[in-house]
Amino acid sequence: MTEHPGRITREDVAHVARLARLRLTDDELDLYTGQLGVILDHAADVASLDLDGVAPTAHAMAVTNVLRSDTPRPGLDRDEVLAAAPEVEQHRFRVPRILGEAP
Repeated sequence: MTEHPGRITREDVAHVARLARLRLTDDELDLYTGQLGVILDHAADVASLDLDGVAPTAHAMAVTNVLRSDTPRPGLDRDEVLAAAPEVEQHRFRVPRILGEAP
């Protein structure tokens, strides 16, 4: 698309904007061309790094599981929980009817 590999041009940005069906003003084209150029320059800097011997990672720091072990334990006492509920019906929580729900 561009005549100078590695540099995005105003025409490149206008072409991509057309493909995305975006209408950009001349000022926006100039602004986005500069911003995208900076982003692509940074991406080129990262791509040029020597990564031989660096193992691929998903995170910059080691991530460990912070969850507790899944061990069964007794639940809450049903009568005690229902005693604290605002309303109880037939030994269950009573909640407001949801709109459109049959009685």
